Amino acid sequence: MEKIECRFTGCIVDFEQAKAVARIVAEKGNEFATLMSWCDRDKRVHSPHCLQCEIKGEPGWEVYGRNHDGRLRVSIDEDKFVFIFS
Repeated sequence: MEKIECRFTGCIVDFEQAKAVARIVAEKGNEFATLMSWCDRDKRVHSPHCLQCEIKGEPGWEVYGRNHDGRLRVSIDEDKFVFIFS
């Protein structure tokens, strides 16, 4: 899986802004990119919501994204927000 890290300085990025940036990155070269899973670390929410466990030390939502054709992991501000796209 390809991994991209985006960092913002001088402003605070909220979830919707981070998701918009991640989508722009994901759609570069793949206009059909689909968001498979995501996490908002500070609010302690993620999707899919049903996965509360860790699998071999990784969060379940991240394993889900990777195992469902996740090809790109976009991290915003050192994993404050993470988005996995197919």
